[in-house]
Amino acid sequence: MKILLAIDGSPCSDEAVAEVARRPWPDDSQVRVISVVEPPGALTAEPYMGIGGYFEEVERLKKQQAEEVVEAAARMLRGGAGTGLLNISTETLNGSPKRTIVEAAEEWGADLIVVGSHGYQTWERMLLGSVSQSVAAHALCSVEVVRCRKKEAAEE
Repeated sequence: MKILLAIDGSPCSDEAVAEVARRPWPDDSQVRVISVVEPPGALTAEPYMGIGGYFEEVERLKKQQAEEVVEAAARMLRGGAGTGLLNISTETLNGSPKRTIVEAAEEWGADLIVVGSHGYQTWERMLLGSVSQSVAAHALCSVEVVRCRKKEAAEE
């Protein structure tokens, strides 16, 4: 079985990693852990944007952070209860997460995509967009959306 685990380093992504780590998967299953770095774009003209190499530096730092996130996830998967015979690989990709996750799954021939969901409500979803919703709507394979519990719900 080929499982594409798409993460962004958020607590909701951590929940998705934990879900994959605790499950018993068929022997010789493959998990490809990816994080997609969206290139920075100028939305407004601000004084610091004129500094040479600003966008390149932001992208380099985002890529470095994404690499750390996927490596930490791989370590967690290797130590998981149900993941004894998993073949785990990691990769950081550039592009729009909504599109890049679906394309990566198709190119790799994934059987399942696992993503975390922030659980945004209508306004937040409209303003920020929903990667998990877009992936679920456009992927050619099964998609599991792991919900992240709201902080208020966890405290009750």
